[in-house]
Amino acid sequence: MNDKIGTYRFATEPFHTDFSGRLTLGVLGNHLLNCASLHAQERGFGMGTVNEESYTWVLSRLAIEMEEMPRQNEVFRIDTWVEGVYRLFTDRNYAILDNDGRPLGYARSVWAMINMHTRKPVDLLGINGGSITDYVCEHPCPIAKPSRIKVHGGEEAATLRARYSDIDLNGHVNSIRYIEHILDLFPLDLYRRRRIRRFEMAYVAESYYDDTLSFLCQQPEAGEETYSVEVRKNGTETVCRAQVEFGQPCSHPDCESSAPGQAS
Repeated sequence: MNDKIGTYRFATEPFHTDFSGRLTLGVLGNHLLNCASLHAQERGFGMGTVNEESYTWVLSRLAIEMEEMPRQNEVFRIDTWVEGVYRLFTDRNYAILDNDGRPLGYARSVWAMINMHTRKPVDLLGINGGSITDYVCEHPCPIAKPSRIKVHGGEEAATLRARYSDIDLNGHVNSIRYIEHILDLFPLDLYRRRRIRRFEMAYVAESYYDDTLSFLCQQPEAGEETYSVEVRKNGTETVCRAQVEFGQPCSHPDCESSAPGQAS
C-alpha cells in the first residue's frame, strides 16, 4: 500500500444502522471525517498540530457515492489520500471497501484551514513550508468532483433550533448534523423504495446554538429522484446546500434489502 494513503478499518455496529440493517450515511460521514483527521495527524498536519498555531481545518464540500452500504456487523475499510493542495483549499478523496477489498463507494471532499480567531482562510502553502504537498497522491477516485449546487426556490420543509447535540468542539453546528437533518426531510417510504446513490454538501457559513435553521427543499423534475436543499439560519443567511440523488436498490446478489425493522 502506498504510504501516502491511510487505511482504517471499521465494523458496522447495530446502533450505527438504519431500519434496513445498513450503515447510515451520517455515521459514514463521521467515519470519513475521522479518517481525514487521523491521516493528517499521522503526517504532521492534523488538528492537534495546527491548533497549536491557532489554526483549524474546516470542511467546505463533500460528495459521497455508494453502490451499497455496509451491513450490520460487517467489517469494512476506508482508504483516504490527498489529491491536490492549493493556496486556500486541499482535495481529499476516499475509497470505501468491504473486507475483501471490493469497492462499496467513493467520496471526495474539499477542506480549508482557517485562523481560529479571525475565522479567515490560511495560506496552506505557507504552513510548515508547504510540507502538506509531500503527501499529494495520484490514486483513482472514479466519481465526479463536488458540483456547484444551486437551489432555485423550494418550499420550507422543516424548521428547527440548533441545540446541544448539534454543537461540536468548534462551537458551531457540526457538519454531519446538517446531513442527518437533511435526510430526515424525506419519508421512510422513499428509503424503502430507493437508496441514496449520491449525496453532496456545500458548506457556506457557520451556525451556532439557538440559531433557527430553515430547510428549503426543491422537488425533482418529473421522472427524476434528485432533490436540492438549502439551509438558512435565522430566516436569511444561507449556511449550506445539499443535493440528494436517489437510485435503484442495490442489484448485487448479496444485497437484497432487509425487511423494514429487521437487521441484515
